[in-house]
Amino acid sequence: MRHIHRTGRGLMAGAFAALAVCLSVGVAPSWAQSDEEAEAGRELVETNCSRCHAVGTADASPHKAAPPFRKLSDSFPIDALEEAFADGRIYSNHPDMPEFIATPEQIEAIITYIASLQS
Repeated sequence: MRHIHRTGRGLMAGAFAALAVCLSVGVAPSWAQSDEEAEAGRELVETNCSRCHAVGTADASPHKAAPPFRKLSDSFPIDALEEAFADGRIYSNHPDMPEFIATPEQIEAIITYIASLQS
């Protein structure tokens, strides 16, 4: 039993060492990239969408017909958003929503942020 405990401790030390090496050579772990991407997405939706949509965890949508982003998964599968925005445009069926044109990187950031809001 004691040998297994040392092996587990060795694995943890190895994992921390690998993380330290990645950080020291400038390779960010994937979770850090997702956090940065979600932050970029949050900034994009606050700038471009918050006039109508609730874009946070508890705010109300200023436009009654605009769904809160945290509730989008109630009516639309979040994993399908990238395909829905494949042409670089974000739009909906309601007539007063402006067309929003985004780069693939911006769309990915927006989707990452919206996914982070889903409960």
